[in-house]
Amino acid sequence: MAIEEDFSEWEIAGTGKMFSYGLGYAIINYFLYYGLAPVFYYYQVELGLSIILIGLAFVIFALWNMVNDPILGYLTERPTKWTKKWGYRAPWVVLTAAPLLVFYFLIWTPPGGAGQFTLFIWFVIITCLFDTFFSVFNDHVYGGYTNQFPSEYERRKSFAIATICIAFGVIGMGALSGAFIVPGEPATYAGFALIAVIVMAVLSVFLILGIGESEEMKQMYLSSYEKAEEKGFFNTMKTALKTKNFRVSLLGYTCQVTAVNLSLASQLYLFNFVYNLPFTYYLYAQLAGVVAVLALIPFWSNFARKHGFKKTYWICFMLHGSSYLLFLFVNNALGLIIFSIINYGCLSGEILMLQPVASDTYDEVSAQLEKHVDATLVGVRTFFFRMALLVQAGVFVAVFLATGFDATPNVTQTPLAQVGIQFNGIILPAVILVGMAIIFRKYYTLEGAEKETLVKKLKDLGIYK
Repeated sequence: MAIEEDFSEWEIAGTGKMFSYGLGYAIINYFLYYGLAPVFYYYQVELGLSIILIGLAFVIFALWNMVNDPILGYLTERPTKWTKKWGYRAPWVVLTAAPLLVFYFLIWTPPGGAGQFTLFIWFVIITCLFDTFFSVFNDHVYGGYTNQFPSEYERRKSFAIATICIAFGVIGMGALSGAFIVPGEPATYAGFALIAVIVMAVLSVFLILGIGESEEMKQMYLSSYEKAEEKGFFNTMKTALKTKNFRVSLLGYTCQVTAVNLSLASQLYLFNFVYNLPFTYYLYAQLAGVVAVLALIPFWSNFARKHGFKKTYWICFMLHGSSYLLFLFVNNALGLIIFSIINYGCLSGEILMLQPVASDTYDEVSAQLEKHVDATLVGVRTFFFRMALLVQAGVFVAVFLATGFDATPNVTQTPLAQVGIQFNGIILPAVILVGMAIIFRKYYTLEGAEKETLVKKLKDLGIYK
């Protein structure tokens, strides 16, 4: 259930700042979900990289992600010589925004006529460089959110706004991919990547303009680090992972990212080899998804206000997971659009709860450490949800080899290979999300009196905005 709050002690964050962070989430979630979704298909089917090499490349990429995220979060967490003047989080966002866009574009522009080994090395090096800059960017956008919007009211409102930004900036870009990407024409992938880079660059400018930290917040960061005992990286990790609600939230986000990534990475396979529909229809399905997400924001926001973050989150997990099974029955464009509306309507509430739940668990860990370590915690969370890449690589390689998938463009797949594609992109995501709904309902406890006690402790420590 939602808690009662007293807003007399601080100035509530402005709507403009909420929109800036919302645009930041649009950038991050585009790269987490849609930005790399076609990359497995692109390197396997369009460029001809063997399934074993592309699987190995994904494993290396995922392992690098898992190692660098928490370490970079920890190393960039401490106040620096620029903190007092420029802020604690904002400078890191500014420094990493441009490089991550450059390396993202390079993922889609490997050397012309490259052989298997060159493609493999290119993919590994460029994706790891991309993720290095993306990790710091991600850690400090997410890390800054927790402090900028500390109350339940601010977190509900700010992520309602963020969900709108995500609908347009993430799902909307996914829709455009259906209009620009043409299976069988590798150059169209690079063309769309360039469009994505331009859009994300514009969003980055508005993000940077709105994430400035107040003098009070800068001083809070500096004071908390002066007063709190230095725990060290491994002690911080230990404290975080011993906190049950943080672990449950980690598992929830990992399951969500895994399920959605499996689904999105399977879309080109589903359209070309199962649905037998032109990929341009993906545009209509995603546009329907944008409408569904936007239309359901008021409903889910009001539901969360009445019932709290926990109940909203696990119900959305359950409904979202169950809705994936509808895609087993797609046989025309109308069915695809209707099922997409249902699926994205359920996803809307899940997105709405994503950062509010995570921020509550960051607060709980920070209260134990007596200082904010949100960038480190974002890095720890990223460590775990990067397992989605390992799961995707392992599942795709195993299922494609077991079912005899033929990577020849436009070939007719065997019924077994088609079932394998449906397992990857429909059945497994459904199972993961429904299972997570059951776990989250049973084990997550940060609500009601327990959360009120946490807020009081944060205030007593002087680290509550």
